Amino acid sequence: MKLVLEPEGLYPDSALEAEILGPQVRLVRGGGEEAVNTIPDHLCAEAEGLFVFRNWLPGSQLHRFPKLRVVVRMGVGYDRLDRPALAERGVTVCNIPDYGTTEVADHAIALVMALRRGLLLHHDLQRGEPAQGVAAAEWRYLDSPLIQRPEAQTFGVLGLGRIGTAAALRAKAFGYRVIFHDPYLPNGVDRALGITRIRSLPEFLAQTNTLSIHAPLTRGTQGLVGEAELRQLPRGAIVVNTARGPILDLDGLERCLRDDHLSGAGLDVLPVEPPAEPPHPLMAAYRAREPWLTGRLIVTPHSAFHTPHAWQDIRVKSAETMRDVLLEGLNSNVIPPNAD
Repeated sequence: MKLVLEPEGLYPDSALEAEILGPQVRLVRGGGEEAVNTIPDHLCAEAEGLFVFRNWLPGSQLHRFPKLRVVVRMGVGYDRLDRPALAERGVTVCNIPDYGTTEVADHAIALVMALRRGLLLHHDLQRGEPAQGVAAAEWRYLDSPLIQRPEAQTFGVLGLGRIGTAAALRAKAFGYRVIFHDPYLPNGVDRALGITRIRSLPEFLAQTNTLSIHAPLTRGTQGLVGEAELRQLPRGAIVVNTARGPILDLDGLERCLRDDHLSGAGLDVLPVEPPAEPPHPLMAAYRAREPWLTGRLIVTPHSAFHTPHAWQDIRVKSAETMRDVLLEGLNSNVIPPNAD
């Protein structure tokens, strides 16, 4: 019997996993988001499979798992894993690339439309104290560079994977001109989707009024969108990030919002999650509801994927992937060791 560990204990029981994995597997769950370094040594010593959700798996912990053969990252991104160390040990790494696609794309578009339609600006105005006791003073519209018609804007998708593609098609349906930059895709994707490919990142940014980030976090994308890149966007642009926090530099974002080069931003992810204390100055201004930021920044807690349907997909697809790779020797969702 093979031992598989799920230390974070995401679900109330393991009945569904047991049904999928079958009688050859003993699944041991943790009691809550336990860190890998807290798993008892005797379990580590026998584990051949490991599920990872929000945990980090550093190479310094791998000596405790002498029999480890398969790690399944219960999500799309695999930046939480020390992949060079795992590759050196010959451990197969998998992810779940086909869950949450519609949810994250919907979330990105929702952030864009909330900003571009001025929903927060006007929402906050209605909650304010009536000026000199006259409620009608607040029943008005506000002029802002945020508020733009989609047909007059270019929606730029940075990273046209599954989620980026879904976001691009949604933006296209709203009437945006849609462009994308992704140096790793083969020719012809633009023709199939009816959108425009821009091969140069500076040229892509220069044309993008609404930037939606959908790239994975890799060595090549960490810090990819810094202040210099943000200033290549047209004045009044907005930025939405539902991918990974470290792709977008918060210092540069704050400066571009403060001097009004950018009109707004929507962030579902941050470089450090949960936010560090003391908070980054941009987050501090957001929490304090500083007037210069009113209606211009939306922050959600890495919740873009969150629906009961997506959680079920994570559960089922993770167990199926572990079964396929650990028990049946298939290559389901296997990430190549040399993938950036």
